[in-house]
Formats: sequence, structure tokens, C-alpha cells
Amino acid sequence: MSSVSVNGNGYTNNSVVNNTKENGVDSADTMHDITQFLLQLDALKHIERRSYITGGTRLENSAEHSWHLAMASWAIATYFNLPINHERLLKMALVHDLGEIDAGDTFLYAPQRSEAHLAERQGVMRLQNHSGHGISDLVEIWDAQESGVSAEAKLVKVVDRLLPFLLNISTQGRTWQDLGVTRTQVAGAHAFISSDFPPIHHWIQAQIEYATKMGWLIDK
Repeated sequence: MSSVSVNGNGYTNNSVVNNTKENGVDSADTMHDITQFLLQLDALKHIERRSYITGGTRLENSAEHSWHLAMASWAIATYFNLPINHERLLKMALVHDLGEIDAGDTFLYAPQRSEAHLAERQGVMRLQNHSGHGISDLVEIWDAQESGVSAEAKLVKVVDRLLPFLLNISTQGRTWQDLGVTRTQVAGAHAFISSDFPPIHHWIQAQIEYATKMGWLIDK
């Protein structure tokens, strides 16, 4: 059976369905496994972070953050014409928070932050081993972004810190005020950016000064 798709010129033949049938992908058991895996990924939408979305109406979830991280990393890499593999960059950004499906989100300034990656990696390994999962290097990519060695991993880490900071600035430091975050905590958590991406760090420093002046950060 042939399938058809619609484009600007009308209907054209599409061999995707035939190819997947030949590979056994249309079997009921296989599609059950695949769709169950896709639902596992959907669970990332249920993980609340501590940052409020612009407008401050609700907290951001980790799936939204992952999308934002991927787009922002891509945009920054392109804007600054960085010598980066964009495909690898986007993959790193997309897998960055997958472990939170099982481990949940750990607040940047929480005492247990240094151990969060252990539980997150276990969650990524569980997804890697799911019968409906066809990406063989999921854990490898997650490990690569977690290690922070490559240019792609470093950029993802910088942008991962930039985005919640930006949301705090846009919501008048709402999370910082709610949780009693100090100027020193924020400055320390973003200090590594000074060597990895000086223009971003310079902007962050100026915003920390402003947020402290406005009373959004505790001045200590």
C-alpha cells in the first residue's frame, strides 16, 4: 500500500510507510513499545522547576525549559558564529534534563545539588533501556553534556544558567525573593561563565547589581 502526502504542488508519493512496514515498525507490538516510550518522554512536562514563566502566572516545567535551552543554545551559537557542531549541540540540550523525569528538578541553590546528577543519570539509563527507544547513544550524549568538556557542552551549561536567571530578571526576582536567595549565591553559581562566555557574564554581573539594588536579591 502506498501512502501520499500533500505539498505545495499537490499529492506526491511517500515511501515512509512502506519502508517502515518492511522494517517491521508497523507491527502492533513495536508501535506499542514506541508509543509507550513517547509517553515516558511526555512525563517531563509534569516536572516543575523553580522559575516562573514570563508574566509570572505559573512555574515553568522541565520540558518547556528543554525546548528553550535547545533554541537559545542554537540561536547564540549562530549569532556569535561559534565553531560548534549544531546537531550535537541540540542533542545535548534536548537530553540535558531527561533524567528529571525520575529524579525531579533540584533547585540550583539546594544543598543536595551536587548529588543530583547521580539520580538523573539513572533515569536516563532507564530510558535508554526502554524497549521502544531506538537511540543507542542517549546515555553517551547525556554524559558528554554533563562532563562539560566540549565546546557544545560548555555552551549548553552557560545557557542553562542564563535562562532561569533571565526569567528571574523578567519577573522581578520572584523566585529569588520567594526562596531568600542572596547576591553571593547567584554570583557564585554564574562565576564560571566569565571564562566560558565573557559577554554573557558581563551582562549577568550588571543584572545582579540591578537586582540587588531593587531588593530582589538579599545583599550578602
